[in-house]
Amino acid sequence: MPGLNRVLQGVLHYRKTVRSDLVEQFHRVRDNPNPTAVFFTCMDSRMLPARITQSQVGDMFVVRNSGNMIPHARNYGMSGFEVSVTTEPAALELAVKRGKINHVIVCGHSDCKAINTLYNLHQCPKNFDPESPMDHWLRRHGYSSIQKLERRLKSEPGLELQFTAENALLLDFKAKIDPEDKFNIEDKLSQINTLQQLVHIASHGFLHEFLENHQVFLHAMWFDIYTGDMYMFSKQQKQFLMIDEETATTLNQEVDDEIAAFEH
Repeated sequence: MPGLNRVLQGVLHYRKTVRSDLVEQFHRVRDNPNPTAVFFTCMDSRMLPARITQSQVGDMFVVRNSGNMIPHARNYGMSGFEVSVTTEPAALELAVKRGKINHVIVCGHSDCKAINTLYNLHQCPKNFDPESPMDHWLRRHGYSSIQKLERRLKSEPGLELQFTAENALLLDFKAKIDPEDKFNIEDKLSQINTLQQLVHIASHGFLHEFLENHQVFLHAMWFDIYTGDMYMFSKQQKQFLMIDEETATTLNQEVDDEIAAFEH
């Protein structure tokens, strides 16, 4: 089987090249791991979080699924009392509440097959398969994103969409999605969906204290598969900014300003 053989050959190459170096890194962080972020992204084979962020052993947790979605707390009960049977809220609790992580990042990407399917289901509801776990997953956790996309498409490109948690003090911002109108509809939906997941994250009761006390910060990133450019959402500028030498400083300063404002 060609596919399996590629995996096995990759393991053999790993053993000959980087294995010894990684084992040394494992030993260095074994007793004192210090990850600083949890990174939710898509399971798409073209998404390579470690390469894109140049993260090393022990730098961050990574959670991957179809469409980089995090279930909203209301899917499981009242906020603060939710019991989730899915990985994503459990990963949030492990990383933030137990692991003291300060940054939660949701990263979407262009040409996302899950998001393309979500849009197709919206356009052609008859294509929904009641026996498909994927279709149920997308419809349940992507419905709010579809609603926002409809508002965006019915207005001018500069329309500001509102993203607000049930408790607006925890999360409340506006976003201009693709104001230059250079991406296709599915990619616009992908950007909206990435931001919508921040609202879903803020719905979980076990995070409220951390968000209120500015002990954890929620970020949205978006990767353009075709250009290799990574974008990050700026709440101050209300849009995704391509990360480069200039904007990286600006984006980092936003968080510093937020911390300083809270302390005063």
